[in-house]
Amino acid sequence: MKSVNKLTSAEAEKELDRLAKEIARHDRAYHGEDAPDISDADYDALRRRNADIEERFPLLVRADSPSHRVGAKASAKFAKIMHRKPMLSLDNAFSDEDVAEFLGRVRRFLGLKEEDEVAVTAEPKIDGLSASLRYENGVLVQGATRGDGQEGEDIAANLRTISDIPLRLKGKPPAVLEVRGEVYMTHKAFAALNKRQEKDGKPTYANPRNSAAGSVRQLDPSITASRALNFFAYAWGDISELPAKTHNGMLEKFESYGLPVNQLTQRCESLEQILKFYRGIESRRAKLGYDIDGVVYKVDRLDLQERLGFVSRSPRWATAHKFLAELAETVLEDIEIQVGRTGKLAPVARLKPVTVGGVVVSNASLHNEDEIVRKDVRIGDSVVIQRAGDVIPQILRVIPEKRPKSAKPYKFPDTCPICGSHAVREVDEKTGKVDVDRRCTGGLICDAQTVERLKYFVARDGFDIEGLGGTMIELFHDKGLLKEPADIFALTDKPEKVSKVLAEHRVALSEARRAAEGKDPVKKAGKEIDREDKVVENLMAAIEKRRTIGLDRLINALGIRHVGETTARLLARRYLTLDSVLKGMTADDALEELQHIEGIGGVVAEAIHDFFDEPHNVKALGRLLDWLTVTDMAAPAQSSPVSGKTVVFTGTLEKMTRQEAKARAESLGAKVSGAVSAKTDIVVAGPGAGSKLKEAQKHGVEVMDEDAWLKLIS
Repeated sequence: MKSVNKLTSAEAEKELDRLAKEIARHDRAYHGEDAPDISDADYDALRRRNADIEERFPLLVRADSPSHRVGAKASAKFAKIMHRKPMLSLDNAFSDEDVAEFLGRVRRFLGLKEEDEVAVTAEPKIDGLSASLRYENGVLVQGATRGDGQEGEDIAANLRTISDIPLRLKGKPPAVLEVRGEVYMTHKAFAALNKRQEKDGKPTYANPRNSAAGSVRQLDPSITASRALNFFAYAWGDISELPAKTHNGMLEKFESYGLPVNQLTQRCESLEQILKFYRGIESRRAKLGYDIDGVVYKVDRLDLQERLGFVSRSPRWATAHKFLAELAETVLEDIEIQVGRTGKLAPVARLKPVTVGGVVVSNASLHNEDEIVRKDVRIGDSVVIQRAGDVIPQILRVIPEKRPKSAKPYKFPDTCPICGSHAVREVDEKTGKVDVDRRCTGGLICDAQTVERLKYFVARDGFDIEGLGGTMIELFHDKGLLKEPADIFALTDKPEKVSKVLAEHRVALSEARRAAEGKDPVKKAGKEIDREDKVVENLMAAIEKRRTIGLDRLINALGIRHVGETTARLLARRYLTLDSVLKGMTADDALEELQHIEGIGGVVAEAIHDFFDEPHNVKALGRLLDWLTVTDMAAPAQSSPVSGKTVVFTGTLEKMTRQEAKARAESLGAKVSGAVSAKTDIVVAGPGAGSKLKEAQKHGVEVMDEDAWLKLIS
């Protein structure tokens, strides 16, 4: 195959189309038909090539790209199961300092002193497939994958074939016990599996983790049963009652019920003990007989876990301490600039391909121009790269003694490579600080920003319009069919034009291919138009299907700078309805109101305000809303005396920290604000309350002390 660095844009587009179809076919063969026809290594090579092309040609990334199908939604091949409690991921720590900061955050949230003990349960982080087992009256009744955290795949029949997993628990477990853990394959079992594959003339597998995951997700349980799989239990979800008061105690209970737990798990009472455990596990990593990629720390006391709660998609009471990244040396062959949907000019290092931790790396992020200057990175340099957390490739340092004489300091462009507009670094008027990122000022005239915003709009976390990929968006934009989000829905009024554009595009690609092969060009597009009818029909149906959307997804899809899923959800929960959002954003005190929303800082508030303060954006949103039905954000499911009320905390709280009080109020459906206004419902005032208490009295807002507040929410 032609080197990625030598592909033209047209060749790259064609190659991505081929790879998307081929990888999808292999996925169906492996997961749906139990008949893989290539080795895991060859499959990984296809995905690497797809990723490399996408990194070099970011504007060609398709909505159906294989790179979007990592940790994706539950497969349609399996029945789906909604997790009663989400299966969340963990924050990562990569250094001793990160672990110390994790303990510090826990202490600050709980109001503990530095000398107060924060014991944690430390356990190896198994590199396998997360699974959930539901036991009712001690009997296994359900089994599921993590899926997207909210919804998983029903794989109970497969999990029942794993000898480690008891079908009936021993002793007296809780009436309902949802056990969570990891399915894995030992090195010995993996070697035996590959030996059988070779003997049978079948392709071998790439690694134990993928083999375990593929084995569990077979449609035929007999295939799963033929593989030697193991299971470690390490947590729980839905449970009728807690049989212990500590995490370590829960694991001991699990073991008494007949569930396998990792015997290396240890309770640590200090940072020194934690790091000693980590070093010990790291030194034994190669001899364990199964793959791990770090150590997980969980606050041991369950009452403290309850108080700490969750933030976004991870618990405050746990973190994963990943092993140090593997290093490799290679040559930086070029630096390219990519323009994102917010106009940011992102430098990307094009590297001579090198294998790091079993993955071929050919690109790495250079972050911004200050980073390039700080590390003195030059084209032609030999560099040391690492995959931080075994995931993100980055340049660690330059090897100056190997620098060629022709290497010159890199000059970062001050104009946009897409539209030629000035690219500037913004200055914060309040602090005078210069932004680390350089951004294109072209805005609406910059095709990169327009196209990238539209791609973001239709992406999975936005409107999730199936079949409307990056290549198609670029094509429709070039042909004048797409300039703003409303135009996507307007496509449903012009299917003939869409069909013609697609057919002409296909003919153009065919002509280019035939010309390269020295063949006669295609004369007409008639047959091609016929071929596009089904594609267009499916596209129109997919667009129609997305004319109803939730308020939080709509806000996220708008592509407001600094606003992602979490902030969009905060806004939606604050206002609940689209009308309330629009009225709130046009009110005289809109910026002040935004700044009072807990979790939204000044910079984010200004970005949101600026978006709705721009007449062009409001008009574009209005045109979009003509096509849509926006569903309201559901009010908090938990009914409480403070649901929907705006609460302000002021003064010193003596029975919980301010951070804990805010988290508790929000979990009960309250809106926590940082300032008092006529819209405030309750002010909780502790000793030392000052101006906020006076404002409450001025506006006639109900004021109560901490004891009264705790009684109210109890």
